[in-house]
Amino acid sequence: MLEKLFKLKAHRTNVRTEIVAGLTTFLAMAYILFVNPSILGATGMDKGSVFVATCLAAAIGSALMGFIANYPIALAPGMGLNAFFTYTVVLHMGYTWQIALGAVFLSACIFFALSIFKIREWIIRSIPLPLRSAIAAGIGLFLALIALENAGIVIANPATLVGLGDLTKPGPLFAMLGFILIVVLEARKVTGAVLIGVLAVTVLAIALGYSPFGGVMSMPPSIAPTFMQLDIKGAFNVSLISVVFAFLFVDVFDNSGTLIGVTKRAGLTDEDGNIPKMGRALVADSAAALFGSLLGTSTTTSYIESAAGVSAGGRTGLTAIVVAILFLLSLFFAPLAGSVPAFATAPALLFIAVLMTSGLAEIDWKDITVAAPVTVTALTMPFTYSIANGIAFGFITWTLAKLLTGRWRELNSALIVLSILFVIKLGWLSA
Repeated sequence: MLEKLFKLKAHRTNVRTEIVAGLTTFLAMAYILFVNPSILGATGMDKGSVFVATCLAAAIGSALMGFIANYPIALAPGMGLNAFFTYTVVLHMGYTWQIALGAVFLSACIFFALSIFKIREWIIRSIPLPLRSAIAAGIGLFLALIALENAGIVIANPATLVGLGDLTKPGPLFAMLGFILIVVLEARKVTGAVLIGVLAVTVLAIALGYSPFGGVMSMPPSIAPTFMQLDIKGAFNVSLISVVFAFLFVDVFDNSGTLIGVTKRAGLTDEDGNIPKMGRALVADSAAALFGSLLGTSTTTSYIESAAGVSAGGRTGLTAIVVAILFLLSLFFAPLAGSVPAFATAPALLFIAVLMTSGLAEIDWKDITVAAPVTVTALTMPFTYSIANGIAFGFITWTLAKLLTGRWRELNSALIVLSILFVIKLGWLSA
């Protein structure tokens, strides 16, 4: 049956290899089980319910990818998008988490339509590669600021906006220890470095009496507090257009980049570097985001950590199915997730930020019409606490820089239209 479903022989793999690959991918991305409830919980959402929603969204998304596209790619609520959901849409803009879930649902519906009608390719081709790298880097810097704030390393300062926290307190010390541990383990290519770092800091904090211990296993908490609680009608507010677009935009490029990177590493692309079943993969991805919003979590997306499973030999959707099963089993570890303090998840956020900002190395810094929009995009996100604002300022800066320097041929209709819409949004609609 497995051979018929996943064509293991044709992909030169076997059941044992796929199971090992699935376990490897799961260990590399399981930190989301602890980080996502911590981030979304800041909105007032029930952390236990978010934990269950995270497990189920990851399981459903990974299973859809495995069965529909037969790719060894796992899904879960995306990093960066969960921070945008919490710190920008809810805490900064003042919307309820129910409306924010409605915005996630609408963006997933649009993504699903784009995948079905193959408009996604046109959108991706219209956005310059440097701007895509800038968006990823900006999200990374945004995560870094949140991580340093959660750890108590960066604090508010009325004179300078931000300042250095008290480094003699347990929180900052544990966070710095966790970050160094993750970096060292990753440098030594230890599988699950981020997860090990989070759990190690948690265990140490509990052992020393700085954090309470809630247990390891129990029956899953109720999902009722978040299940089907999204407010779709409230998300149809005109001021939420850029929010829906930001969810959509980041998800489209995040997914595309992950699919390209992982399938290329697995040798699943054709001679021209194209992904044969890109349409199926995107349908699975957008459907997973729809389910996630209904369950009660931010946008579900493909995980680049799937590359760890590919390195272990994963070549088919069976790898993703194994990940899905492991996320379902994780439902019974809610007490452990509840025992993880914010300063233990902060190192994970900071490490993800390191990975996301690395794309800036590919920018042509000698071309000021490229360097300026990239810098504006990356810095506006953390400084305005908004991914949407970063995208808007980046697009506007890119378009004006190219237009006013006589390089209008480097622009396209999509860039111009989007820039005009962003000017209208920032100038006349509520930010």
